[in-house]
Amino acid sequence: MGIYRSEIADLRKNIGENIGQKIIIKESPGKRSKPQEKAAVIENVYNSYFRVKFEEANRVGSYNYTDLFTRSVEVSMYNGENYEPLVQPQLEVKKTRIQHEVVENS
Repeated sequence: MGIYRSEIADLRKNIGENIGQKIIIKESPGKRSKPQEKAAVIENVYNSYFRVKFEEANRVGSYNYTDLFTRSVEVSMYNGENYEPLVQPQLEVKKTRIQHEVVENS
């Protein structure tokens, strides 16, 4: 399983079209810690990450697009009435020849 450049480009475009939009970022600081939700506004997008400005404190943060694919960070966007999860492209799982042969030999 891998993340392809085109999938990251699609995600970057989707986030870039929503600069200035209110979002909720949900991230888990550790295995045993409760996930934290923070309100923010999308400030800017770059090639490998996007930057947000948090509402609670006058500070900024940045997140990699790959964090969204691996679900270490979840983003919900405000649509005017409520927050909806950011739609992410589904990753394609490609079978390699070696994996296929191992299944047949089992």
